[in-house]
Amino acid sequence: MPKWLKEMGPDSDVVISSRIRLARNIEATPFPQYLKEAQGNEIIGRVYQAVVEGNSSLKDEFKLLEMKNLNRLEKINYVENNLISADLLKHNEIGALLVNNDEVLSIMINEEDHIRVQCMLPGLQLEAGWDLANKIDDLIEERIKYAFNERLGYLTSCPTNVGTGIRASVMMHLPVLNMTGYMGNVIKVAGQIGLAVRGIHGEGTEFTGNIYQISNQITLGLTEEEIIKNLQDIVRQIVQQERVLRDNLYNDKPVELEDRIFRSYGVLKNARLITSNEAMKLISDLKLGVTLKLINDISLQQLNELMIMIQAGYIQRNHGGEIGEHERDKKRAELIRKTI
Repeated sequence: MPKWLKEMGPDSDVVISSRIRLARNIEATPFPQYLKEAQGNEIIGRVYQAVVEGNSSLKDEFKLLEMKNLNRLEKINYVENNLISADLLKHNEIGALLVNNDEVLSIMINEEDHIRVQCMLPGLQLEAGWDLANKIDDLIEERIKYAFNERLGYLTSCPTNVGTGIRASVMMHLPVLNMTGYMGNVIKVAGQIGLAVRGIHGEGTEFTGNIYQISNQITLGLTEEEIIKNLQDIVRQIVQQERVLRDNLYNDKPVELEDRIFRSYGVLKNARLITSNEAMKLISDLKLGVTLKLINDISLQQLNELMIMIQAGYIQRNHGGEIGEHERDKKRAELIRKTI
């Protein structure tokens, strides 16, 4: 399991993880969608050498995984762990992942851009994530010349990333904002101030288990530090609002809230068949119960890990191969009962 799942960080009662992602391209080189296989493989080698030769201590810290050498379930599992995007799988013959041992730092190679440096940390740690990602970015830039324009900044395949090329995002558990109907306002206001609200696996994914990813949309005209500060300030406001609403809801309707939480606990402890969507909803209730100190025999850390363990890729890899939906629902229920 990645470190962002195995450990707790600041404000972890609401914030699950923080991510910094930097999009970079190599000067005078076609974007990945126009690369031939030989060119793509050359870029993989150049990025790998830039990291491991730029700092010899990193040679045993990072491993290189080429998409064409991974089976389908391994790829799905890396997507579920938020280490790669689904877009990387579209470039199967030239796509690769360079990832460190605790899976905090990862570099997607030949995804939408030649290089996407990513750092994920538990809790609200955007500044620490930026510091780590920036160091790896500097290390690569010592050996690879990036596509850069004095007026526009870093040049990227998608115009929305031009400029700093940074995407800062925070994964948050916001059950009561959703339960009380305020989440719609949060999404609306976020859009008005240049932030995007997406599902657990980013753009185009559903808001399952009351998990929301909030990220910057503006990458041009601001510094990386300004982008991170703006997002961090908004996230702290959302964290405070969620906490206040949790307390208010429990004070106003304690029996109703306890009934919901313990019903969910009962289903998870006894179900023999369960879909991933249903499980995510019920785990969300348990997470709320833990933060309100109603449930003491399971931790937020265990529940965060469980969110990934119940996904289709993990279930099938744990089983040892691909299985049908009914069998996945059965294995998922068994795994949940064993865990909690």
